[in-house]
Amino acid sequence: MKKAHAIKPMSSNSANSSVLRAFLASESAGGILLIFSAILALIVANSPLGEAYHHLIHAATGPTLTDKLGPMTVHLWINDGLMALFFLLVGLEIKREFVDGRLASWDQRRLPMIAAAAGMAVPAVFYIFIAGGTEGLAKGWAIPAATDIAFAMGVLALLGSRAPTSLKLFLVTVAIVDDMGAVAIIALFYTAKINLFALGAAIVLLGIMFLCNRRGVKTLLVYMLLFAMLWYAMLLSGVHATIAGVLAATSIPIERTPGTPDSATSPLHRLEHGLHPWVGFAIVPLFGFANAGVDIRGLGVDQIFAPLPLGIAAGLFFGKQIGIFGSIWLSVRLGIAGQLRGATWLQIYAVAVLCGIGFTMSLFIGGLAFPEAPALIDEAKIGILMGSVAAALTGYTLLRIAPRHPDHAAVEVEEASEIAADGDVQGIEVRP
Repeated sequence: MKKAHAIKPMSSNSANSSVLRAFLASESAGGILLIFSAILALIVANSPLGEAYHHLIHAATGPTLTDKLGPMTVHLWINDGLMALFFLLVGLEIKREFVDGRLASWDQRRLPMIAAAAGMAVPAVFYIFIAGGTEGLAKGWAIPAATDIAFAMGVLALLGSRAPTSLKLFLVTVAIVDDMGAVAIIALFYTAKINLFALGAAIVLLGIMFLCNRRGVKTLLVYMLLFAMLWYAMLLSGVHATIAGVLAATSIPIERTPGTPDSATSPLHRLEHGLHPWVGFAIVPLFGFANAGVDIRGLGVDQIFAPLPLGIAAGLFFGKQIGIFGSIWLSVRLGIAGQLRGATWLQIYAVAVLCGIGFTMSLFIGGLAFPEAPALIDEAKIGILMGSVAAALTGYTLLRIAPRHPDHAAVEVEEASEIAADGDVQGIEVRP
């Protein structure tokens, strides 16, 4: 019979495996914290403290950096400032995976890229079908396209050992590719009028960062100072300032493993390790708290089923699972890839459902899609919350009741030994 193409493990040293273990642990713990911050925001926004909450979030706290944004507020510092560090971390993770991780070869990239692409396209189709015909709503098509890796990993963490390691690794890989798509969408479709002078300055600064890389500069302080200037130039340019984070990440030096004894302490590894706790335990939960607070008191059925929230919720819940699970199933059936080892089809479907949790990136894109319409942003938040909660509860329930694969215990031991000995593994095997 025809054999599927295998996605082979990368050979890396034990130091690189610690990167993976730390990543999985931090994403899971950070995701649980994000869940609680979102719940807290909803409770506060719908309590007698709701008015004080909104006043605090939109309070002016700084100078006018651009005429377009006006005086900086707490909300702007979080969304345009701190989230640049979130995108910097995203960029570092993407670069590491492509250079020395689960996306280092085309065989390894194929299935995650197919699943991520389908998982972004199908939700957009759902949204356009439901809300695209309503005037002014078409530009929200990308809101249900992204997966929140931290939130989804947080749900998996609540399941403990019932979630196979191969599924966790696959979810991380798909979400990283998904983040690449979301970043491209923000840069291409949610960019305001371009200031060519500022954009030129940003290009020059990025060129200097790459020159530093080529000249062997490994001092992170140099890159971070240039990153701060790049962020401001991007802010002035009209391209969303957070894109500076992803661009800056591409210039940070990295060494492949195995290599020199201190390969895993290259500038990129050190910066990624340093940023992870701040982003996972402070910036992302703070973003969730500042953006998830929407007043749902008196919310009627007509508002819940309005085109915007319904289109987003349907895209996240139905579009994601159809796109991701359908593409995985077709890939296995057509011999493009092998089935995830140690996982049943029901467990794979459940993880596809979990990918419908679009919280952080969806909230971010929602703010970009309707910057001058607070009412539409609130409607978008309702749709994001409905779709994400439905995906989280359904995915969790399915994984809780799903029978384990007959080889679950043996595969888990094998996965643990591979991570410890060989580092980054994809968890795909050849099946006859």
